[in-house]
Amino acid sequence: MKKFDLHVHTVRGSSDSSLTPEQLIEEAQRIGLDGVCLTEHGGGWETRDLEDTFRDAGITVIRALEVDTDMGHILAYGLHRHVSGINVAGELRKAVNRAGGVMISAHPFRNLFNKPPYNVNLLYKNSKRRSPETAEEASGHPLFQLVDDIEVANGSNTDQENLFTLEVAAHLGMGGTGGSDVHSTHGLGKCITMFDGDIRGESDLIEALKAKAFMPGQNLHKGDLQPFSL
Repeated sequence: MKKFDLHVHTVRGSSDSSLTPEQLIEEAQRIGLDGVCLTEHGGGWETRDLEDTFRDAGITVIRALEVDTDMGHILAYGLHRHVSGINVAGELRKAVNRAGGVMISAHPFRNLFNKPPYNVNLLYKNSKRRSPETAEEASGHPLFQLVDDIEVANGSNTDQENLFTLEVAAHLGMGGTGGSDVHSTHGLGKCITMFDGDIRGESDLIEALKAKAFMPGQNLHKGDLQPFSL
């Protein structure tokens, strides 16, 4: 089993992050991660730069993007830089398909259960759809016909938000991924994805995600790794 944090932000490609590559390497080694995905908001990692920075890290480091779309934030694996028009989820799907990659909805129900005015959810903010009352109702959102899977365990979400997302994934027949969504060392590995086979690079990761050969996990950072389940 390989343990990956699929949602990490660093100072190199996310202006809201304080996490340096050196801090990331040290903390990932300390808690026992096998790899991380740098899902930067703005890109920022070229192939040579990535190789030079993490050559002796002892972990597998893969670059990706977190894209702010009209249907919320989407993690795009296999896409390395922003392309015109990908702020529209349907156009992002086309770009990811061209790259042979995978799209995963990131924290789709964040803030959904907050009291007004703090209950702005990106899935429903600009939509004529009303906020869902059940997981079954939520699973009907058109976003979930576009993505390959859903991030069910997000380290920056509340337990209620994550469990609701897990219920939605179950309705859709999706396994769900995990990622810490960290912007500092705090919480790295809180939510992870556990893969059945070896993940040595981007192609292995994409193949495993497409094959659904994974499951979400939690609490690696506390030394108490457990599957994330209902």
